[in-house]
Amino acid sequence: MINSSWVQHRLRGEGPPLVIDGGMGTELEKRGVPMDDSVWSGRAMLSHPDTVREVHESFIRAGAEAIITNTFSTARHMLEPGGLSKQARQINIGAVELACQARDAAAQRPVALVGSICEWAHDNHPNWNTPEVVGRAAAEQGEMLAEAGVEIIALEMCERVELSEAVIDAVMGLGLPVWIGVSARTHEDHNRLSSFSYPDRDFEKLVVALSKYPATLMNVMHTAVPDVPAALQIVRKYWSGPVGVYPESGYFEMPNWNFVDIIDPDDLVSFGRVWVDEGVRLIGGCCGLSVEHIAALSEAFSP
Repeated sequence: MINSSWVQHRLRGEGPPLVIDGGMGTELEKRGVPMDDSVWSGRAMLSHPDTVREVHESFIRAGAEAIITNTFSTARHMLEPGGLSKQARQINIGAVELACQARDAAAQRPVALVGSICEWAHDNHPNWNTPEVVGRAAAEQGEMLAEAGVEIIALEMCERVELSEAVIDAVMGLGLPVWIGVSARTHEDHNRLSSFSYPDRDFEKLVVALSKYPATLMNVMHTAVPDVPAALQIVRKYWSGPVGVYPESGYFEMPNWNFVDIIDPDDLVSFGRVWVDEGVRLIGGCCGLSVEHIAALSEAFSP
């Protein structure tokens, strides 16, 4: 494990903002890797490991100072309904090993290794989407990622308070810095900002609940660029720590991403300058945002 204390210094305001990578799953899809209707990009760990490593290398060469493992959908509560429960350890440990190999091959400066964990669960599998089950799955996954060598845990796409709290409680004892990623969207039939996939769930209530945790960073992630300012306003109202942004562009229809109206890299930089001027300390991309977007952000913001 590499000492990641430099990341914490950057997040606290020492030097420029930290530039992270872009959307792993959608970058795999762009390169021809089929997505799975149960575990999305998780099955690529078994079918296309070389491509996973190549994507990590591409983001590093584009200037990413932190790369996120391809483990967004590989906790047991996602793998079991997809028929991959027996491969849970192979998939999660392998994801970290591929990221390490990519860093060794491509990095010319320090690059942090971040383990992704998500509460995302199959709503049509009630035995696998309760707080108790998702919490146990997150604890198991967190231990595997830590054992394999990640330096930071990123909890991504937090949307449901009860699942988000179960996941955060499960990983806070690992002894690693924890990033909390919240996702928001303005739904057409609502005048308020909601959790990304759940129009009936108020985004502000989610942020209130999660701001009580001693995380090192709260990210507005997998949120469309037009919704980022309102989401940041809510986060800053309740969260006093460092804030990051890595938005999405396009839209999802399980299991595929639709690369429609993807934001231009230069336009993303223009928005990024506003966010950074307002104090954002981490910037990158989520679904739909590619190596070209990270290269543009790196050129604009990296040391």
